[in-house]
Amino acid sequence: MTNTAVPQFNIAEAKAHFSELVQRAMLGEEVIIARDHKPLLKLVPIEQANAPRKPGSAKGQIWMAPDFDRTPEDFEDYV
Repeated sequence: MTNTAVPQFNIAEAKAHFSELVQRAMLGEEVIIARDHKPLLKLVPIEQANAPRKPGSAKGQIWMAPDFDRTPEDFEDYV
């Protein structure tokens, strides 16, 4: 088993090289941000939804009042 240390970047260094660190994280590298040599957080990409959106998937779950598109009486002067 090899001992590969995960590189840590202090906050000032992370600020100076933020774009590079984002790119490294997007490529799958673990990016650790530290303060006083203590890990604070891990920069990771947001996972995208696995399944594509399906139109009509909420059919029957949404209700609209019959007068939904009626202009309220006190707004008739504005239209």
